[in-house]
Amino acid sequence: MSDTLRIAGLVNDSIVDGPGFRFSVFVQGCPHHCPGCHNPQSHDPNGGETVTLEEIESRIAKNPMLSGVTFSGGEPFEQAEALAKLGRWVKSRGLELAVYSGYTFEQLLEKPGARELLDVTDNLIDGRFELTQKSLLLRFKGSKNQRVLDVQASLKEGRAVADSTDRWE
Repeated sequence: MSDTLRIAGLVNDSIVDGPGFRFSVFVQGCPHHCPGCHNPQSHDPNGGETVTLEEIESRIAKNPMLSGVTFSGGEPFEQAEALAKLGRWVKSRGLELAVYSGYTFEQLLEKPGARELLDVTDNLIDGRFELTQKSLLLRFKGSKNQRVLDVQASLKEGRAVADSTDRWE
């Protein structure tokens, strides 16, 4: 199991990548290349830098104000194995875990290696960014087609289940 991640960047105190104060991990590499993407520099899988999970864990552990961690991108599910390992550590600290993906929940159920990351994810913001559905009025999403899902309920029911809290709206 990999103990490193290829990242585009880390943000210590994000308030735009989910509710509350969050630590955000922007992974490097994305196969979707959505027109209008706000992180086009993260598309090249050879760009960015390599960091150890231990380095990221140390930075997260230093911030007692965090309510959660967000994995974004790039495409997190292209590095699902390492992120699942980091996600288990995040959950062991009592933090909420959200993951943004250009894949839909249904596609992820078919994607090899995705289940391990889904198993530790609380909320999934799924679906490609669609420039024609972009709205600045959306909270924590870029386009109207994207969904905020309760991953554990979705896995239990075998279908996409919307997050029922108002924290994401």
